Amino acid sequence: MTRAIVLDIEGTTSPTDSVRTDLYGYTAARLPAWLAENIGGAADPVLAGTRELAGEPDADPERVAEILRGWLESDVKAEPLKAAQGAICAQGFRAGALHGRFFADVAPALAAWHDAGLALYVYSSGSERNQRDWFTFAEPGDLSGLIAGHYDLVSAGPKREPSSYDLIAESIVVPAAEILFLSDHPDELDAAVTAGWQVVGIHRPGEPNQPRPPHDWVSSFADVDVTGPRR
Repeated sequence: MTRAIVLDIEGTTSPTDSVRTDLYGYTAARLPAWLAENIGGAADPVLAGTRELAGEPDADPERVAEILRGWLESDVKAEPLKAAQGAICAQGFRAGALHGRFFADVAPALAAWHDAGLALYVYSSGSERNQRDWFTFAEPGDLSGLIAGHYDLVSAGPKREPSSYDLIAESIVVPAAEILFLSDHPDELDAAVTAGWQVVGIHRPGEPNQPRPPHDWVSSFADVDVTGPRR
């Protein structure tokens, strides 16, 4: 029995390129100005967190922007970077410069699962703020009403740690065995299985992560059987 579905974003609901080109590119171009304009406010914890993680306590805002851009290019999942990206991209979504891009099969499947009474959640390395905007300002139309909640690296923890999935199950008050996780990353699927979740791997043409046993894999949300047995 499946009562809840938890969704990854990058490579699962949305093309990897849409996240890394659109959100990362928008963030990188605006980091220096955003840091300079928000000193004394939203930029302060980003500056402090970056200096601590980088081991550069005296880094000025220009150097911090350089460090954050390097993390973006290397896809480092660092909390100060995600906070800055969330704030910067929030402006882009509201200005109409950014939109959530989704594979064509995603919106119809989410609507059908929601109508069938399944609770839908998102668990992504992107900040909860970016996640909400991604679904609210989606190209297919506002999808935010289909999603019951969002989890990120701050609220749930690393995506390759079983304890993160334990925390989410406890938070949504659904037994682990009744939660289905959809992701394109085998290591994330492994962690969810260890936590007792059901999983289905999503592998779409052109996406970088390759399927790996023992999980079941499909290439479209239309092929996800929310009632069938899984491993």
